[in-house]
Amino acid sequence: MQLVVARIGRAHGIKGEVTVEVRTDEPELRLGPGAVLATEPAATGPLTIETGRVHSGRLLLRFEGVRDRTAAEALRNTLLIAEVDPEELPEDPEEFYDHQLMDLDVVLADGTEIGRITEITHLPSQDLFIVERPDGSEVMIPFVEEIVSEIDLEEQRAVITPPPGLIDESEAVVASTRDAADEAAGEETGEASAEPAKGDS
Repeated sequence: MQLVVARIGRAHGIKGEVTVEVRTDEPELRLGPGAVLATEPAATGPLTIETGRVHSGRLLLRFEGVRDRTAAEALRNTLLIAEVDPEELPEDPEEFYDHQLMDLDVVLADGTEIGRITEITHLPSQDLFIVERPDGSEVMIPFVEEIVSEIDLEEQRAVITPPPGLIDESEAVVASTRDAADEAAGEETGEASAEPAKGDS
């Protein structure tokens, strides 16, 4: 089974080193010297890690055969993929591989069905569950302790305690109504309503 363990970033220096965005909780195991990794796009690899070091809080890697900045820059945005035994589990019981979480049923604490996990997106700040609802729609659930309270692999389910509006948009109607009322009041008094700039988040 294959797991994405990192994404190559920009070149660092002139000797072929690259920064990497780590996507594994076990970088010392998956990204150590001598590791041979498949790539996406496949034509870029396989790549063998020659050296690794941490610089200013970021992991820097050098691959065999990559000796200058031009060659390193050509690898930018390449995904690094490790071959993992499907029976292998993370050392930390609070950590999970993607394949363990796929297709889990997502339920509220009272047992209400929300849907099932169909995709896991890894962002720099956090991971997201893409959950397919029974009606075919999708909802994104941040994989953080405050929201995902339990992962039960035996029962094949993830228990969540979502904040208002995350699952059911109707729960956020009160805020929307208030905003509309404020806007109407602003029009009456000649005040402009401040809206966030598009694309800011």
